Amino acid sequence: MHRAALGIRVHSGWGALVALALHNRSIEILDRRHITITGTIDNGASQPYHAARNLQLSEAEPFLANAFEAAHTAATAGLRDVIDVLRRQKYRVTGCAILMAAGRILPSLDRILAAHPLLHTAEGQFFRDAFAKACESNAIAISKIKERELDYSLRKKHGRDAARMKKKVQLLGRTIGSPWTADQKTATLAASLLLPSPKKISKSKRLAREK
Repeated sequence: MHRAALGIRVHSGWGALVALALHNRSIEILDRRHITITGTIDNGASQPYHAARNLQLSEAEPFLANAFEAAHTAATAGLRDVIDVLRRQKYRVTGCAILMAAGRILPSLDRILAAHPLLHTAEGQFFRDAFAKACESNAIAISKIKERELDYSLRKKHGRDAARMKKKVQLLGRTIGSPWTADQKTATLAASLLLPSPKKISKSKRLAREK
C-alpha cells in the first residue's frame, strides 16, 4: 500500500478535503471533494450557535450537543468513503491535516451566545472539532495546523523548496481542472506537511544505491 495524506479546510457546515500522495517526487492529487457535515436539514444545522442563541441556556446545551453528534456522524461517514476509495487505489491514509484558526480560547457558553462575533468563532471550532473526532473514529492521525503559520511550517519542512512547491500547487488546477480554489490549494499544502519531503526521498534512494 502507498501512503496518502488528507488535508481539510473547514467552513461552517462543510469542509474542502483533498487527498494526495507523492509520485516521482511530485504531488499527485488522488481525490478532492466537498464534504457536508451538518447531518440534518434543520435551519440551524450550518450555524448551530446562531440557532442556539434563541434558546434558553438549558436548551442550548443539549441542542449543541445533538448538533455536534450529527456533524460528527456525517463527517465520519464522509471520511470513511474517502478511505474506501483510496484503499481500492492501493493507498493507505496515514494522517489528516486540519487547518485551524488563530486558536482563541472561547469563554463560557452564555458569553458566546451573547456576543455575535463569538458565534462565528465557536462555529468554526465546532466543525473543526467534528472533523477531528471523525478522524479519530476512522483511526486517522490528526495534525492541527494554524493557517496563519502554514507558510512557516512549509519553510521549516521543505526549506528553499517551499516556494517552488507552493507555485506547483497553485498551478495544479491547469492539469487537474476545477474546482481548484484557495480551499483546495491550502488543504493540499497542509497535507503535504504529512508526507516525506521529496528531497529526503531522493537522498534515501541515492544512499540505497550507494550501498
